[in-house]
Amino acid sequence: MTPPTIRLATASPGTLATTKETLLQLEDVAIRAAANKADILLLPEAYLGGYPRGLDFGCKIGSRTEEGRNDFLRYFKGSVDLGDTVGDGAGAGEAWVKRQLGADATEARDGRSPVSRGDGTREELERIARDTGVFIVVGLVEKAGGSLYCSVVYVCPKLGVIGKRRKVQPTGSERLIWAAGSPATLKAVSTTIRGVRINLAAAICWENYMPLLRQSLYAQNVNLYLAPTADNRDAWLGLVRTVALEGRCFVVSSNMCVPEGSAVDSSAHGTATNGVSNGRRSSIVDEDGNEIVLPNGEKKISSSAVVEEAAIAPAKTSGGARTFLSRGGSAIISPFGDVIAGPQWEDEKGIIYADVDFDDCIRGRLDLDAAGSYSRNDSFKFYVEGLDLDPLPY
Repeated sequence: MTPPTIRLATASPGTLATTKETLLQLEDVAIRAAANKADILLLPEAYLGGYPRGLDFGCKIGSRTEEGRNDFLRYFKGSVDLGDTVGDGAGAGEAWVKRQLGADATEARDGRSPVSRGDGTREELERIARDTGVFIVVGLVEKAGGSLYCSVVYVCPKLGVIGKRRKVQPTGSERLIWAAGSPATLKAVSTTIRGVRINLAAAICWENYMPLLRQSLYAQNVNLYLAPTADNRDAWLGLVRTVALEGRCFVVSSNMCVPEGSAVDSSAHGTATNGVSNGRRSSIVDEDGNEIVLPNGEKKISSSAVVEEAAIAPAKTSGGARTFLSRGGSAIISPFGDVIAGPQWEDEKGIIYADVDFDDCIRGRLDLDAAGSYSRNDSFKFYVEGLDLDPLPY
């Protein structure tokens, strides 16, 4: 009996000026995804709270500026409070997921029912997933204590939040503003959709360039590998194709598309060095100004892809081409390394989809299983502090 296909979806929306506005935009994306029968939707790194592209927070070795400290204050206040603790960088773990922490606020907000902890963002995400029936995975900037974490939450339409990740290694100058999360949060989660068991986990942006971190996800027997990112360079597509091929899993990547001069550009979330596009979604301009044309990829017969066409808001132009702070590039990759949807360049409104057969992940294990028969576990020993690497069942 042929198993049912699962519809994966991703998009490239940019953070808006406030969390409330961004949540409304997220809900709109989820509603449209649900109307197109999406089962799982991935949204970008730091989508809630914002990725502060181009800001330096007034920092140099040995000195900080008052203006930079005020930038950090605004950024901190714009992040979300999920009601979790700092812990050892993992927060309270299952106690937070299962709402076993003591209440720190019981007052009603905006006339709604009281919430026990946090600013209500968790509850709003759970409501959106419940109302749309879509399993939502979204990147956000989370405050706990006096620190910020780049996090990802897994939101089930039936069970609510079933897990949360904190980025274990912020990249470059991100380390100035984001604390390091615990590797214990690399724990994969599971959901079942129409009888298909899906083991999923997220690696955030340049965590995907960490081979041992990737291995920690493969070892848990993930068949859906999620890669929310802020990287829209040409090398990124090659990386996620490698991850899919290496892990024999479906990979979904999501990155913001931010046109210069848009509402996102003028929000409180910062500016960046602009990349100039030639108007073709299958190409990218790298940091040196070189245009690189990217392959569209081959579609496997067992999977199908759909792109939702949507109007694109006007952006500033340079020599007739739209100008972007970030060009997006969201994509869906098969376990054989084929690009089956996307990359979604210069499209901040649309949603891309792929109907997939998760049995392809098992078919791919015939000749490559990076955490099993191909890994020589008799010779190479792998251990992650605080993380159970026992593989999840099929």
